[in-house]
Amino acid sequence: MNAELQQLLHLLDEAYNHKSWHGANLRGSIRGLTSQQASWKPSKNRHNIWEIVVHCAYWKYTVRRRITGEKRGSFPLKGNNWFQRPVTLTEEAWKKDIELLEETHRSLRQAVETLAPSDLSKLSPKKEYTLAATIRGIASHDLYHAGQIQLLKRLMKK
Repeated sequence: MNAELQQLLHLLDEAYNHKSWHGANLRGSIRGLTSQQASWKPSKNRHNIWEIVVHCAYWKYTVRRRITGEKRGSFPLKGNNWFQRPVTLTEEAWKKDIELLEETHRSLRQAVETLAPSDLSKLSPKKEYTLAATIRGIASHDLYHAGQIQLLKRLMKK
């Protein structure tokens, strides 16, 4: 496999669920949380951890679509970007949304694995960024939200 593709896959994994020097990645930031904790909001008009998790799943889906050229419409939830959560406050519902995050990550990773090295310099459908920049961006997105989740967990304890 091409070195740049290997590096992008490593970056995706490190930001999502592999050990990294900086601390918690996205998957690690939600490990062990209950549905009650995931649904806590610091104030009325703020997002909770659960909503952040589904938001991250949505953007993994979106980036995969940009890589594969797939049309919109196959995300399992209606809407886009931010989804009000919880719909049902149960451990089962929380685990189902975590599995959605897992599945969208696996699917994104598989799409990146199928790219040819020459694909990395192609522009995404909106013609703003290369596919390589888009992949780096989704890894950064995971880390940004992992940090947000860590902060929410600390605020929850006060």
